[in-house]
Amino acid sequence: MGLMGEYIARNMNPKELETELLKYISKYNKHKNTFLMIYASAIGKLNVDPLLTLCTDDYYTIYDMLKDNDAENLDFYIETPGGSGEAAEEIVKFIRDKFKIVNFVISGEAKSAGTILALSGDEILMTKSGSLGPIDAQVRIGRSTVSSHDYLEWVKAKHKEATDNGTLNLFDATVIAQISPGELNGVFQAQKFAEDLVKEWLPKYKFKNWTVTETRKATVDDKYRQKTAEEVTTKLVDHSLWHSHGRSLKIADLNDTVGLKIIRVDDDPILADIVYRIQTILRLLFLNTTTYKIFATEHEKIFKNATQGSIGLPQMLPAKQSDVISFDVTCAKCGDLHKLYAKFIPNPTIDKDFKARGFEPFPKGNKLICKCGFETDLNAVRNEIETNIGKKFIL
Repeated sequence: MGLMGEYIARNMNPKELETELLKYISKYNKHKNTFLMIYASAIGKLNVDPLLTLCTDDYYTIYDMLKDNDAENLDFYIETPGGSGEAAEEIVKFIRDKFKIVNFVISGEAKSAGTILALSGDEILMTKSGSLGPIDAQVRIGRSTVSSHDYLEWVKAKHKEATDNGTLNLFDATVIAQISPGELNGVFQAQKFAEDLVKEWLPKYKFKNWTVTETRKATVDDKYRQKTAEEVTTKLVDHSLWHSHGRSLKIADLNDTVGLKIIRVDDDPILADIVYRIQTILRLLFLNTTTYKIFATEHEKIFKNATQGSIGLPQMLPAKQSDVISFDVTCAKCGDLHKLYAKFIPNPTIDKDFKARGFEPFPKGNKLICKCGFETDLNAVRNEIETNIGKKFIL
């Protein structure tokens, strides 16, 4: 049985999963003699995508949680679809100034700005399931978000075509005519910002103790470190290698193609079990609650939860009595209001009273089907209510 199956079989509620998460953070710290910080986003969670990205507010949360910490070393577990390069820079400035050694741990996805962040580490530890991604900046052009690398390459190609042939086809000429110098410069600067961060951080941190090449045993000096950092950066922005900004770069890609030395978590069975359990617990918390971002250490946790406005979940109403709770659910498709109730004791009088007032019982399958046919998944709502109230629904 896999870890997900194991935890599902244990039927743990969110509070128990939170306790389990802190337990395995503690196990990690003892095993590696370090201090572990968790920063994870619910990648792919429907309707909250804008909230998932790495942002300046995350920097402030991380700063607040770590500013009084007296540990020398930090291991930073990260799962993120990417986000602000400026926020990544702020986080790196803080943690590199605060801690002597900083390592990054990846068992899920750490894409785009997450990859940039990880490249500031002394070491990168990855499981077989972990992945980084290309670091080309994503920029807004018109109504679309595009790769800055692809955009600049297209402009260069059209410039060469116009120079060689003395003309462009009507479509390309029309598109080119709409590009302002300011827009083009903005795309260039966004890409250069990401590249410059990696070129600065790799020699300063990951390559700082690299003195001899692995195969030829040649001496490595500052000039060689910088040259290698530039080569790594070029490969991480080159779409001719990866073909997609969302491409998952695994350990073999990073070691063999990019030229980064990645530490394989799976080579240490005890560490691997701890890290995979942390990843599984995070997945379950994201699946079964409205949480979309988790910050956690052994002693502290901050969960960011989606509101009714962000994902259309019901707004809680005060319960009429301690044995029952009522709330409204608005259909995300047609806007119809459903008045639901859930009881915590097997009392048929509750059903009679609430049905007479126009309430529907909480659906047994945890899925509310509106008359328009739209289905609302209430699993996360039920888990949160039961956790907060401390009682189980009687359906």
